[in-house]
Amino acid sequence: MYLERFFGTGGSPHPCAGCQGDNRLDFDVRMAFQPIVDARDESIFGYEALVRSMDGGSAGDVIAQVRPEQLYRFDQTCRVKAIETASRLGLRERLSINFFPNAVYEPATCIRLTLSAAQACGFPTEKLIFETTEAEQMRDRLHITRIFRDYRARGFLTAIDDFGAGYAGLTLLADFQPDLLKLDMALIRGIDTDPVRQAIVRGVVDIGTSVGSTVLAEGVETVAEYQFLHSLGIALYQGYLFGKPQLEALGTVDGSLWEQLRLPATASE
Repeated sequence: MYLERFFGTGGSPHPCAGCQGDNRLDFDVRMAFQPIVDARDESIFGYEALVRSMDGGSAGDVIAQVRPEQLYRFDQTCRVKAIETASRLGLRERLSINFFPNAVYEPATCIRLTLSAAQACGFPTEKLIFETTEAEQMRDRLHITRIFRDYRARGFLTAIDDFGAGYAGLTLLADFQPDLLKLDMALIRGIDTDPVRQAIVRGVVDIGTSVGSTVLAEGVETVAEYQFLHSLGIALYQGYLFGKPQLEALGTVDGSLWEQLRLPATASE
């Protein structure tokens, strides 16, 4: 609905005339939501919105359909769809939205549709988190820094997803310190028995503390992984242990899981 108001029904210019990739999509998308939990009070911190095809196909399946000339429209479509769906589902926690920095020409202009959708849906903009993956090859590191700074000035939280996986790494962190550093799941897998991964993650936690970024462990699947990460002082978690993404639904975390996680490590194995 808001997309048509903003773009019009054809391929006409939009308020961000310098943006590229504005060709109309030839497919539609839906949103799945995965909980992010806070171990400090065993609450749901927020939900990440994850794009899905109309029949529930994965984000990878959807992104594979996006042609370069559609990137801007796809980025804007996902933002609006996430806000519309979250509002319809009655989400009251934070909403984390992935964005493509290479699709953003001018931050102040390209954010207009997001703000319009949030206002129309009555969704508080201060509960929005914008995250981008370190694994996306960025044409201009300074450009994403400018986007992040603009978003922070607007009161949004910011996050680097898949931290430790891609092209930008510590150099991006040196330029901009996001609110959240989401550890790449490859660093999490089997961390309870892997001294090398333990050393790397321990170092990232120390760095995050030093620069004012909160570390979020993403892709946590086992109790043992959680318990080791928790021993490092990590408070925020996301992964199948706490809930898989649910298509157009907000999952909850069973209280019995928290009871299990509170047990000593030796008793939970």
